[in-house]
Amino acid sequence: MLECLSALTVAATATERAVLGSCVLQLPLRRASVVAKQASTLQVLSGGRFVLGLGVGSHPGEYEAAGIDFAARGRLLDQGIAELRTTWAGAATDDPYRQEPSSAPVPVWIGGSSGAALRRAATVADGWVPMFVPPGAYREALEGLREAAAGAGRPEDAVTASVVVMTSVGRGPEVSDRGTRWLSSLFGIPPKAFERHLVAGTAPACAEQVAQYLSAGAEHVIVMITDDHPVEQFASLVAELGSNGPSAAPSGGYRPDLVEVPT
Repeated sequence: MLECLSALTVAATATERAVLGSCVLQLPLRRASVVAKQASTLQVLSGGRFVLGLGVGSHPGEYEAAGIDFAARGRLLDQGIAELRTTWAGAATDDPYRQEPSSAPVPVWIGGSSGAALRRAATVADGWVPMFVPPGAYREALEGLREAAAGAGRPEDAVTASVVVMTSVGRGPEVSDRGTRWLSSLFGIPPKAFERHLVAGTAPACAEQVAQYLSAGAEHVIVMITDDHPVEQFASLVAELGSNGPSAAPSGGYRPDLVEVPT
């Protein structure tokens, strides 16, 4: 699997409108000060289209390989987010190690659907981006997140509601099997574990299920096509969403608010 920030740098220079983001980068495995510089660089190169998705992951082996305490991952993520914010806030102009060039603000989205993830999203993040959450549970969790954000003194719209939807587009019974096998190869667990989480079927059927997340409150749906060659499937789904109008997609389609950044 490619390193995400390196790959996103290529994507930033090859696109003009697409929102680019990590989904998600496990910050406890990296030095926050270095990630802060990488993220601000991507924000400059993309013209303000970069979103930094962060999480802790769930695989102890990754932490062991990096020499990081798996049990401390939540605390390390909280510390890392605070360090990112401090770095981006800037330093004295006479500091020879201040971050230059400065960039547009880098949105921080938190992955995961655990209580700890919801707390972080509600209190310190700009967005929430879980996966493997059905629409009904997503709506309920989002309501809780909004309440927690309000309790923390934040505006109701302070946290962008996003979601990752694993999708396999096609016809026939093999579509679901193909998607669950692909997810199994990615996550290293049996295909059966993904059967209830995979959105599978024809483009109209998948579009209808994506629309359920929009109806549940999602502002941004990230479709992850469960295939090594996803473009054709993704194109058919996007065409179907566009043909269904505002009931299936935001009016006019989602576009980032581009900002001017120094170059």
